[in-house]
Amino acid sequence: MTDTVVLKPRPGRNRRPVWEEKPTPVGQGLKAVLLTALVLSVLFPLWVILVTSLSSRETLAEAGGIVVIPRGIDTSAYETIFAGGAVTRALWISTLVTVIGTAVALTVTVLAAYGLSRPGSLGYRWLLAYFLLPFLIYPPLVPKYLVVTGLGLKDTIWALILPPAISVFNLVVVRGFFQGIPSELLDSARIDGASDFRALTRIVLPLARAVIAVVGLFYAVSYWNVWFDALLFIDSNDKYPIQRVLQSYLLAGQAPHTSGGVSGISMPPTEAIKMAVVILTVAPIVAVYPFIQRHFVKGVLIGAVKG
Repeated sequence: MTDTVVLKPRPGRNRRPVWEEKPTPVGQGLKAVLLTALVLSVLFPLWVILVTSLSSRETLAEAGGIVVIPRGIDTSAYETIFAGGAVTRALWISTLVTVIGTAVALTVTVLAAYGLSRPGSLGYRWLLAYFLLPFLIYPPLVPKYLVVTGLGLKDTIWALILPPAISVFNLVVVRGFFQGIPSELLDSARIDGASDFRALTRIVLPLARAVIAVVGLFYAVSYWNVWFDALLFIDSNDKYPIQRVLQSYLLAGQAPHTSGGVSGISMPPTEAIKMAVVILTVAPIVAVYPFIQRHFVKGVLIGAVKG
């Protein structure tokens, strides 16, 4: 009886495919330089915005409006914003739209993807073609406006939630993941008496945590960044989301409206307030992303490779 020798890789040794060449010092140096330049190109604008929002009137005047090197910290811009007014109200509206919209979009996407991933479901091919049609023909803007207005959703937050409630790309990604689940697993659940809804909630969704987290992040970012729909459908200033307020401040040149007894003499510079609004707009997504990052690549690839 012969003994089988099993070769184990040495601990600490990089596992590299046989066809991949060993990296050269020059190649590694170029990669490091390119990655460093890419990171700086992203972080430097954020640094300038943050420093400008925390600068005093004198510092902004000396720097010409944009500050790169901080000279003290002045939080008057943030104090003015949180004292009340349009920005605080817009943050609340954006948070409400993001939370409700993400919940609605995930529910619709998961249900539609699960139904379209089962070949024996009713109208499987026709519904799949219907959902994939926007990939070829983008829906025009005028019919969308007429539908939203005809349903009585104009000037309500539902005009920001319902129209983008399902993304075909996200639907395809989730459907691809559901198709990869072995049919024998679902058949065994049906033999045990589980309905389709119970199989979805007890078997499929626990296996799809990664892809659901990534798709939820996509929807959350989309709802948080909504401004064009607000420009079309929202007329009342007290229903503006934060992106619409930011657009009016930066592009339309409107002055920030605040409340809380801030006098004209103690008002911080307009540039500092604008940059503070930008920071408040970006901060929630930056804060949430690290918790989703570990699922990001895995969730997208698992759903996309088999779609």
